[in-house]
Amino acid sequence: MTDEFKEPLWRQSIAGAQMLFVAFGALVLMPLITGMDPNVALFTAGVGTLLFQLVTGRQVPVFLASSFAFIAPIIVLKAEVGLPAVLGGIIAAGMVYIALSLAVKLRGPAFIDRLLPPVVIAPVIMTIGLALSPVAVNMAMGKTGDGAVELIPYGTAIFISMASLLTTLMVAMLGRGLFRLVPILAGVIVGCVLSYLLGQIDTRAIAAAPWLALPNFIAPEFHWGAILYMLPVALAPAIEHIGGVVAIGGVTGKNFIKKPGLHRTLLGDGLATSAAGMFGGPPNTTYAEVTGAVMLTKNYNPKIMTWAAAFAIVLAFIGKFGVALQSIPVPVMGGILCLLFGSIAVVGLNTLIRNQVDLSEARNLIIVSVTLVFGIGGMKFGGQGFALSGISLAALAALLLNLLLPGGQGWRNKALEDSNP
Repeated sequence: MTDEFKEPLWRQSIAGAQMLFVAFGALVLMPLITGMDPNVALFTAGVGTLLFQLVTGRQVPVFLASSFAFIAPIIVLKAEVGLPAVLGGIIAAGMVYIALSLAVKLRGPAFIDRLLPPVVIAPVIMTIGLALSPVAVNMAMGKTGDGAVELIPYGTAIFISMASLLTTLMVAMLGRGLFRLVPILAGVIVGCVLSYLLGQIDTRAIAAAPWLALPNFIAPEFHWGAILYMLPVALAPAIEHIGGVVAIGGVTGKNFIKKPGLHRTLLGDGLATSAAGMFGGPPNTTYAEVTGAVMLTKNYNPKIMTWAAAFAIVLAFIGKFGVALQSIPVPVMGGILCLLFGSIAVVGLNTLIRNQVDLSEARNLIIVSVTLVFGIGGMKFGGQGFALSGISLAALAALLLNLLLPGGQGWRNKALEDSNP
């Protein structure tokens, strides 16, 4: 770490709190959707960010927290094998990053381009968003994610969810400065206020909760079915990570693919994800919202992320805070997710467009078509003991088709090309 950043500690701490504020909405939303403990997610986000900084020599100003790419697999696996087995799968997913890190170290960053070109990654990302859309709609209508049980009457739920969605849209479109970077948080606040006024939030549990409490840490179990199901899911977030590192490099004017090196950033993310699984938290990824905040504030000091991580860890031990988060009504989250899950699908579509993937070519058309149908249609390979389905199967199908079909040339990412010797 150089001495180019000499801000006083009090200013660094304020900037760190600001970064956590920006990341907060998405950070806690993911565990709330999947039934994980948001306090554990805060703790593992903080620990994961510190691990990332340790591995990268505290050179990259990024914050790591809950990855939305894993929502569907976690929901499916949790119902089938339980949360401890899911956590074992999350640890294994972190190992995928570590393996990719080693491959990049040995063969150079362009290896990722050849293994995972846009025609592979884009339909997998689209599948993540589109496959989750029924969950968002059911929650917006006051039901559980699978639509099996009505938790809040339809009329009340749709009013709350659409108000939350409208607030999120307005802040994202009309907000100025840092306020524009917290549309999720704004939507949650408005939705919760309306829910309270309509009698949909029970504050007794919050009042009864202790101020200080250990997060609900859960030990992982290793289940081969869960591990094999989770491994291919890690492919899309790995590319998301690379995009995040390239983006923050563009903001700060530095090539982090070269220094500290893509192999180190992937290793840091992998260790952060595996560590999250060990404590009972969701997998980690870099946050675009925080990159936006760095660009807006022009504060490129990686030390501010240390402060953000420290604040996240402290918040994790406030018992009332966690209970309050778990009291957020389903329609509030559902309304916001109608935008978020659609946005994930659009990111995949934009990946195809930005990299000029020609879908008139038979090879590209086959990969995208099969991946989308397998992922969204619910294709399933396997039996009672172990089966691949959903996003896991889609990711594996896209990877194999890219490797087996003739004519693959990978893709050209300028940041990665420039990092090759």
